[in-house]
Amino acid sequence: MIRVLLVDDQSVVRAGFRVILDLVDDIEVVGECGDGPTAVELAERLRPDVICMDVRMPGGDGLTATRQILSRAEGDPPEILIVTTFDLDEYVFGALEAGASGFILKDTDPDDLIDAVRRLAKGYGLVDQAVTRRVMAEFARRGPTRSAATETLDLLTTREVEIVRLLAQGMSNAEIGEALFIETSTVKSHLGRVMTKIGTRDRLQTVVWAYQNGVARP
Repeated sequence: MIRVLLVDDQSVVRAGFRVILDLVDDIEVVGECGDGPTAVELAERLRPDVICMDVRMPGGDGLTATRQILSRAEGDPPEILIVTTFDLDEYVFGALEAGASGFILKDTDPDDLIDAVRRLAKGYGLVDQAVTRRVMAEFARRGPTRSAATETLDLLTTREVEIVRLLAQGMSNAEIGEALFIETSTVKSHLGRVMTKIGTRDRLQTVVWAYQNGVARP
């Protein structure tokens, strides 16, 4: 069962999300609130698997709450899905840099919301298709934003670097396997080891890391 916490300052939005998610058997809404500080408190107490987080809220924004939740988490941190009416780049980049694993718009189809929750629970990052290309293009344009992480990069094998670069191009495991003439299961194993080495939680954060550290380029 996937445990979900809903965070949005509009009660009607929370109610709508609850109705959608309660329709499926493998998702349970364990709590809801309307501001960032309460979200941090509930995340620590309820330990949800996925948090659907709004960005703009009175009393504490979603990006600050995301940083606090992930920094305080003991054991496996929850996956943060930013759900907002705004697709402005500043919110997308802020969410990803804060550690969120997904970003979708509030006008998404109900099935897409359910799919997003399931994907994040399985460790797959997600950015709404309306902004995906813009996000990755902007990360590529910015280039490395951190000092060279040579010690971390030295931990990656040549094959692992190849896989990360293809992942940053938007390829699936199957497409990466086909490009490198290896099994899909082998790609998955390599990515698991990469994420352990560099300290990322999912594919999306691995792509962000790749662009920030110069592993992936335009």
